[in-house]
Amino acid sequence: MSRVDLSVQVGSVRLAAPVLTASGTAGHGDELARFVDLSRLGAVVVKSLSADPWPGNPAPRVHETTAGMINSVGLQGPGVAAWAAEELPPLLATGATVVASIWGRTVEDYARAAEALAGLPERVVAVEVNLSCPNLDGGAHLFAHDPVASAEVLHATEPAGLPRWAKLSPNTDRLVEVAGACAEAGAEAVTLVNTVMGMAIDTESRRPVLGAGKGGLSGPAIHPIAVRAVHDVHGALPDLPIVGVGGVARAEDAVELMLAGASAVEVGTATFADPRSVLHVLEGLETWCRRHGVARVAELTGAVQT
Repeated sequence: MSRVDLSVQVGSVRLAAPVLTASGTAGHGDELARFVDLSRLGAVVVKSLSADPWPGNPAPRVHETTAGMINSVGLQGPGVAAWAAEELPPLLATGATVVASIWGRTVEDYARAAEALAGLPERVVAVEVNLSCPNLDGGAHLFAHDPVASAEVLHATEPAGLPRWAKLSPNTDRLVEVAGACAEAGAEAVTLVNTVMGMAIDTESRRPVLGAGKGGLSGPAIHPIAVRAVHDVHGALPDLPIVGVGGVARAEDAVELMLAGASAVEVGTATFADPRSVLHVLEGLETWCRRHGVARVAELTGAVQT
């Protein structure tokens, strides 16, 4: 069989490959470049940035679970301006395609972060608007649980001048409604899903394992949740592109999310155990397609038989 066409379309963004890093797991810059040729990936999605520097949550921040990881890093970051000046140039020097990621505590925070992104080099192809991180303030203030609030943020982030992907939470029964509101407010795509709210307790000390008490669960444990979320949103909003994320560690995990309706996928928690995992998934996906007679990986999107 001839070479598999790995290119995919996410809204107006054409990606050379359907596998990206997940925000929060590959750092703000070229941290994975020692292990992976970043130019081979669909994109590097950087850790979410606020308009200003932010210290994050108290330690401990990360804890291994039976089938994944729970974290409460709390969105530590240097702020958009410092990132653009200091960390973006070496990342672009690797040949990577970049997707920025922003967050805020208020609509105004998001607007300021978006404004700071304006005018970036053209290989920054999109911005993922993180509406759903559950680690800040114990997850009490998730914009992604409210379609009106989510739409307000999307409108406010238009000054970024980039295609916007809304990263949404699985911790709500209003996911489809929120996704639709984001699309109407200007999101070209949605990223499904962020972490699942969770908690771990040290049975010896009888205290929470994480410094912030609660956190977000990621890894293989949440993969079926991500598949369900992608399937439900694609079924209700078939014209809305989806980037699937949640427990992708093997090519088959990526295929599953694409069959459910994702146009592309992100690899996150797996990179902590093996920083080369994102490339292994991409190479495995190409092998899977060749073995199954799939000439274009984009043919997989939404092809589940129900």
